[in-house]
Amino acid sequence: MDVLWNIIVLIIIGAIAGFIARAVIPGKQDIGIGLTIVLGIVGSVVGNLLGSLIFEPHRFELGTSGIIGSIIGAIVVLGIYVMATNKRRITR
Repeated sequence: MDVLWNIIVLIIIGAIAGFIARAVIPGKQDIGIGLTIVLGIVGSVVGNLLGSLIFEPHRFELGTSGIIGSIIGAIVVLGIYVMATNKRRITR
């Protein structure tokens, strides 16, 4: 039951972080709810890595961060995603 609860919390925090990141990054992102949640979860891992590099450089851990770290990580990940996908689009 504890593992299931952790997965549910991770999905909820991922959704919140993903939607906030989508609101912060300007422009239209053509991604659905599922990719937004995945973006938030990946952002949580990125936020944890950035936080551990900045605040505890001697201790490197791969895990998830809290809501603030998740939002910052999701903004970074979404920014990279938008830059990568906008370069591939052909406008006429």
